[in-house]
Amino acid sequence: MPTFPDSSELCVCFAHIAYQMEAVYGQRQQAVRHFQTRSLEETARRLPEAHVLAISGIWQNDLLEQAGKLQYIQSIGAGYDQFPLDELRQRGIRLANARGANRNAVSEHTFGLILGLLRKIHEARDNQRQHQWRGMISNIPEREDELAGKTLGIVGMGHIGSRVASIAKAFDMRVIACKRNTASYDGPADEVVGSDEVGDLLDRSDVVVLNCPLNDETRNLIDASALARMKTTAILINVARGACVDAEALLQALEAGEIAGAGLDVFDPEMLAPENGLWDREDVIITPHTAGETQAYEGNVIDILQENIARLQRGETALLNQIV
Repeated sequence: MPTFPDSSELCVCFAHIAYQMEAVYGQRQQAVRHFQTRSLEETARRLPEAHVLAISGIWQNDLLEQAGKLQYIQSIGAGYDQFPLDELRQRGIRLANARGANRNAVSEHTFGLILGLLRKIHEARDNQRQHQWRGMISNIPEREDELAGKTLGIVGMGHIGSRVASIAKAFDMRVIACKRNTASYDGPADEVVGSDEVGDLLDRSDVVVLNCPLNDETRNLIDASALARMKTTAILINVARGACVDAEALLQALEAGEIAGAGLDVFDPEMLAPENGLWDREDVIITPHTAGETQAYEGNVIDILQENIARLQRGETALLNQIV
């Protein structure tokens, strides 16, 4: 493997259709040559210049044929299933993901969806646009609700799930966490169950939050049978991956009153089709996969990138968030 270049020789390519990676990096690091591409075609054309590539959605495996100098890929997102790991190993190209970069953002967005649904903020906004002052409500179940004393069930206890649990405790909620390896958990949850006990978590939770990765075990985890186990007063929050939820089963469950509502940031496929019945439901809040997209995101990813560049320049083998 060639020696990793020092800052005077290093070249970094940022490839993303929207994020301002180059601009934020340039504010910090003037010594390193860097540039930004906005499309697959432009990335393929300029990739031969780069030793480091920061990329996410526009990655295609064919790019490796243009990557003669490439030594390190930084995924701009937490996901890395799009990368050919075995081929990267064969070529001696390192890979790290951005796990943790959106920890604060996604956990805060999670509670934005929860509070929005329980406090009916979206309905209030609709009334505001119509200049309508809603009167008092006699029917108790139709009123806004409180979090204190309720049970939050979290599926997936990584960086984000753990912070969701911490925030929940500040709201005086009881937290049940679902984690594959329960013995390794050390956090604020009141109870931790294994992945084989997710049904019990659904039975007991007033709010169910998905923070899990997408894999064979979690694909369609929330299907018709899972939704049938939830309380009729419960809400579902999905800030994980769209394919973790059977969207058609969810729509049917909402229409049948089997659960009380859903806050959804991710869908499969994205974008959500205009004719999808979820759009028009008052018991659903939809956000367009923006839970992690805050003003701090580029800087958080670049923190990981810069740390790993420094490690590689020092000749270290272990990377932060190392995949390959």
